[in-house]
Amino acid sequence: MTYVGQPAHAAPEQPDRSTPADEPATLRDVVMAYVGLTKPRVIELLLLTTVPVMFFAARGVPPLGLVVATVIGGTLSAGSASAYNCVYDRDIDEQMRRTRRRALPRHIVSPASALVFATVLAVLSTVILWVWVNPLSAGLAVGANAFYVFVYTMLLKRRTTQNIVWGGLAGCFPALIGWTAVTGELAWPPVILFMVVFFWTPPHTWALALRYREDYAQVSVPMLPVVKPAAVVGAQIVAYSWVMVATSLLLWPVAGTGNFYPIVAGLLGVVFLVEAHRMWGRTKRSDALNDIRPMRLFHHSNLYLSLLFVAVALDPLLAF
Repeated sequence: MTYVGQPAHAAPEQPDRSTPADEPATLRDVVMAYVGLTKPRVIELLLLTTVPVMFFAARGVPPLGLVVATVIGGTLSAGSASAYNCVYDRDIDEQMRRTRRRALPRHIVSPASALVFATVLAVLSTVILWVWVNPLSAGLAVGANAFYVFVYTMLLKRRTTQNIVWGGLAGCFPALIGWTAVTGELAWPPVILFMVVFFWTPPHTWALALRYREDYAQVSVPMLPVVKPAAVVGAQIVAYSWVMVATSLLLWPVAGTGNFYPIVAGLLGVVFLVEAHRMWGRTKRSDALNDIRPMRLFHHSNLYLSLLFVAVALDPLLAF
């Protein structure tokens, strides 16, 4: 749970047509707006890359109370970072189709209220992680939150095509936090899983950015698909995908896993590489969105990461 609101670690948001802009918001609308500020779908994926590492670190089932505290603290921290992001990006969110129905563009929640909400979540998450998990995990969560807000959101996102490459580091912290929650210290196995998420982020995010490149271009956010031809993006996706799969297999010798993990990681990697190469091939034949079909790879990337970390959790339980 990196405890950050990584922008594209979940399915794209669907338009919310429940409350027209010219009608007063109900209590339910306000509550759901605050929930929306935390980007729950992002949190789901972040938690899915935290809890399995706790099982792996414990070489079995970790204490239930520790898992609950880590999940609650991580959820609040991730929600905090996402809410800060919504406050800072409210100007461009109002112009993009994918985000114009968020709470701030719809004026259901004021920027000041959202800022207070984000800060309260940040404080609560830090206290919970510090007291009921450990100071190292709390510090990593705070660092990830700050990196996402100050480095990705405020510094990189609107200035460079490498925004999600380096900004995506914030979304890699779940592996470190899950491991330290159980062991109280860092080690090479979570660093490898950290790097898997790091190399996974560009293929995942650039696939989504291909789908919404007109939105990003409209608000002058220089995502790679906005400034480079689709074929170049496809080639970059393939390159990162190969490194991602190779890195995932390093966990086997470094952490001394059983046979279950490398078998699953290898099969998932082959399927992912096939999908990445197929999309690259489509980008070389056409630049049209309907021909490229980038959302195939986007949805597949979510499935890949989910199943890979499930394998991480199950490996110590299936020793063979």
